Amino acid sequence: MDEFMGAAIAEAELGVAEGGIPIGSVIVHAGRIIGRGHNRRVQNGSPILHGEMDAFENAGRQSAQTYRECTLYTTLSPCSMCSGAILLYGIPRVIIGENRTFLGEENLLRSRGVQLTVLDDARCVQLMHEFIERSPQLWNEDIGE
Repeated sequence: MDEFMGAAIAEAELGVAEGGIPIGSVIVHAGRIIGRGHNRRVQNGSPILHGEMDAFENAGRQSAQTYRECTLYTTLSPCSMCSGAILLYGIPRVIIGENRTFLGEENLLRSRGVQLTVLDDARCVQLMHEFIERSPQLWNEDIGE
């Protein structure tokens, strides 16, 4: 497995261990993780701390040029909010662990020139399936149903 997707999965596992939603993300620049995060909506009572948003927050202030040279790894297809942040900061490449559980704004990202790779990673699928089975109400809250 790619080390960076492995790091995103480790973030997702940390999230579920904390009682949250198992979605993790890392932002990579020049072969180095500059931001990592996991969905912390439950832990922080936050409406916006999805895995990608947490990774952006933890990356801190970066130049526009730095973001234009980054790849974002996420265990689940990015939602509208996270896709907006990807577009806002000009992230050119996104590696997605899986999109079976939730198909985010992949068409929007592609239409704006973002290169997407969907890995269909078995561990990412397993984390989400186990979580949804245990906590369907929390999953439905997170995806707006």
